[in-house]
Amino acid sequence: LPSMRTPAAMIVGLVLCPCGLLLTLTGTLAPTWRKVSLVPDQPRDLVWEQGIWDICSERQSTHDRLCGQEDELGYFEQVPVRVAQGLMPSSLVLTLLGLVVAALGVRCWQEEPRHLLAGVAGLVLLLSGLMSLLPASWYTHELWALPALPGSTLAVGYSLVLSYLGSCLEILGGLALALSFHHCCKE
Repeated sequence: LPSMRTPAAMIVGLVLCPCGLLLTLTGTLAPTWRKVSLVPDQPRDLVWEQGIWDICSERQSTHDRLCGQEDELGYFEQVPVRVAQGLMPSSLVLTLLGLVVAALGVRCWQEEPRHLLAGVAGLVLLLSGLMSLLPASWYTHELWALPALPGSTLAVGYSLVLSYLGSCLEILGGLALALSFHHCCKE
């Protein structure tokens, strides 16, 4: 008799991947991949937050925040930023596609899971995690080389950290779902 339980690896994949999607989505949309503070000739409490779509300035003392700042240094023309603008949304779309395929493969409304379909979904989700990890890693590597006014202090922003975490969760969830191929090989 076949077991009526959903395999644990599939459950792990279906938990980690949507969490990774939410973190990657937040990391993609939020404008804080890099923080620039102590900008010369500016108030000491002014912080520039640079993302892949927007630049915001915030006064730390009053929490006045103004987004849509002009890119005077050519920040958005830099290759790591351009690559992130292309790969992060592509990764999100691929993650959604992978989750749809995973939902069809994992037993939600059928007696037996479709292991081959769940394994394919795992590979798609693994690829989407790698697609979002690549720009986050490259941006981090080039963080101090991206244009900023001399004398400014640079720091990693929370959006970049969320992108890393989301990517890792998608990779782990994809690997968990890809373990379904093992069951196909046994058959």
